[in-house]
Amino acid sequence: MKRKEFLKGLGLAGLTVTSLTVLTACSTDTDGTIFDDTNTDSGTDTGTDTSTETGNDTGTDTTSGDCSETPSETEGPFPTKDPNSLERVDIVGDRTGIVLDIDITIRNINDDCNSFEGAIVDIWHCDKDGNYSEYGGTGMQSTDYTSNHFLRGRQVSNADGLVEFSSIFPGWYNGRSTHIHVHIYNASGNSLLVTQIAFPEGDNSAVVRVNAASDEGYTKGMSGYTYHAQDNVFSDGVEEELSSVSGSNSEGYVLTHDIYVDA
Repeated sequence: MKRKEFLKGLGLAGLTVTSLTVLTACSTDTDGTIFDDTNTDSGTDTGTDTSTETGNDTGTDTTSGDCSETPSETEGPFPTKDPNSLERVDIVGDRTGIVLDIDITIRNINDDCNSFEGAIVDIWHCDKDGNYSEYGGTGMQSTDYTSNHFLRGRQVSNADGLVEFSSIFPGWYNGRSTHIHVHIYNASGNSLLVTQIAFPEGDNSAVVRVNAASDEGYTKGMSGYTYHAQDNVFSDGVEEELSSVSGSNSEGYVLTHDIYVDA
């Protein structure tokens, strides 16, 4: 399993896309088991275990055989205010949590779903407590992080259509399952797609294992968690937005996902 050697709390915020050195390693849990979350969540998951005893979920991410545009979703309520200033690989900022490497491949449905080079890709997500940077001090989010810019970043896709970010595993908040926001533009800055990335669910999924990691600061557990079937974004179907997640709490996780745009 591909892993960038990224340690929690390491100050890499000054790196640019061209300066990232990618290393590889094999992520295992403390018992030596390699986990691979590729759950076939169809938007009807209510927490039923769909994984094997070794922690492997069998599932579907959008593949190049399905050459149709990824569904668009809402950008708000916490979009990045000035993404031009946040071109970076490491988006952790001052947040703590379990390592998550995010590998997103952009594909062009007007080019037989081949890799799309030169796409501008913005991502953002909440911290382990469910809070977003650049917002707060309101009824929607009481904690004020208006002067912070953590867990937000921009990159330009390479010749393989790939952008890579180093982050932490998101937490969750009321009404939403675990997710990542994505906004994609062409090289001229014209918006191509706003969408979201969903995480596999199930009793042995990464979402469950991470939210049980109180020693890493994930204190909410799964009590009150909103599954895809009840999520106000993913409840109409999640297959095309469902990522693959592999790894462990001790070594961190890698999320991979293909997004299809009409370029």
